[in-house]
Amino acid sequence: MTSAKTELITPDADLVRVLADPLRLRIVTLLAHETLCTTHLVAETGARQTNLSNHLRVLREAGVVETEPCGRFTYYRLRPDVLTAIAGAFTALAETARTTTATDRKRPCP
Repeated sequence: MTSAKTELITPDADLVRVLADPLRLRIVTLLAHETLCTTHLVAETGARQTNLSNHLRVLREAGVVETEPCGRFTYYRLRPDVLTAIAGAFTALAETARTTTATDRKRPCP
């Protein structure tokens, strides 16, 4: 049985990697404000359409965005629950660090 004190809280490393890319982070930031299609995102980011589409695919596969077809366009919408989950994991880590005293964290060196 793992105690609450030793249970490790780890954010999803793959999701962190997905969000670490500057263009993908910019896309997520834009989609936090409104639902946009690829054409809008190209205009806002200055990225090439093929590059942007690749980044949108990565975000979609990671579950960060969802699509909504509308005629010949595909609109992208941010899934805030995914960001809430990763933010919660980081918040839990911060709280663990805040409540652990400095002496609790010192391990003797081998």
